[in-house]
Amino acid sequence: MSWKITAHAPRSVIEAALVAHEDVFDWNPDIVISGSEIAEDRPDDWRLEAWLPDQPTAADLAAIAGLFADGAPELLVEQLPETDWLTLSQQDVQPIRAGRFHVHTPEHPASSEPGLRDFVIPASQAFGTGQHATTAGCLTMLTTMRQRGGVVRNCADIGTGTGLLAFAALDLWPRTLATASDIDHVCGAVVLDNAAANGVPIGAGPGQLTMLIADGMNHPLLDARGPYDLVIANILAGPLIGLAPDFSRHLVPGGHLVLAGLLETQEAAVRAACRRAGLRLAARLVRGDWSILWLRKRAGAAIRSGRAVTTGTWRD
Repeated sequence: MSWKITAHAPRSVIEAALVAHEDVFDWNPDIVISGSEIAEDRPDDWRLEAWLPDQPTAADLAAIAGLFADGAPELLVEQLPETDWLTLSQQDVQPIRAGRFHVHTPEHPASSEPGLRDFVIPASQAFGTGQHATTAGCLTMLTTMRQRGGVVRNCADIGTGTGLLAFAALDLWPRTLATASDIDHVCGAVVLDNAAANGVPIGAGPGQLTMLIADGMNHPLLDARGPYDLVIANILAGPLIGLAPDFSRHLVPGGHLVLAGLLETQEAAVRAACRRAGLRLAARLVRGDWSILWLRKRAGAAIRSGRAVTTGTWRD
């Protein structure tokens, strides 16, 4: 990506712009946006950044400005050196501990702490090295699910990125039939490379991972391999809302759904869509501004995928 557009505004304004972005159905997919605080000691001062492969047009600038309901702040446009900005941004990330997992890039050593499963995930073109609050939160939630007796024989990780969450599910439930998918073709090779580096077997049988390129749940093999005891989706709030009926349809009665990629301010809308699809909250975890949800498909007394759980909320 060779161009960047930056806008500075209070946190509430940037968060509202990010929410508005998810509701734009004809958004140019070449424009990737994110929002973050400027510094830890300035938690209310945020910036919105947009990356583009080409010089932004007047239409691109208008689309970004249109995300701000009460008028856009000044948009700063700059040309960037040709480089892989996602990889560069991940090169110096520190190892993280989440649930029973230790995740690090090759620049850092593995953990020697007993009882931890170590994953090495290089900086790459795919999202999901573990350092983002949503990915780490999913690792924690999956660990909690296993500790509370969740039984998973068949799982799917939708929007897998690097494959990390699918790897974690296979570690927690070693005989599960695991499927990972992503809409981005780059992720196919990334997941296979990461699986080889971490000793995760690729295949179609129990204890093995099958990797697919798919848009949401729309793939004949995802249909054929279901229904699932567990579906994981760490994507964005808008797609989670749209996919809620598909998630429910692909789950067994009592099946588990772990959702992430949504801000805490977006949680009510995601949970409402899930309720309409017959999914009920089992637990929620809040990491910073992000919510990680564990839901179950309504099944009455016919819950087959482990014992019932008590709804809870925690922050870490």
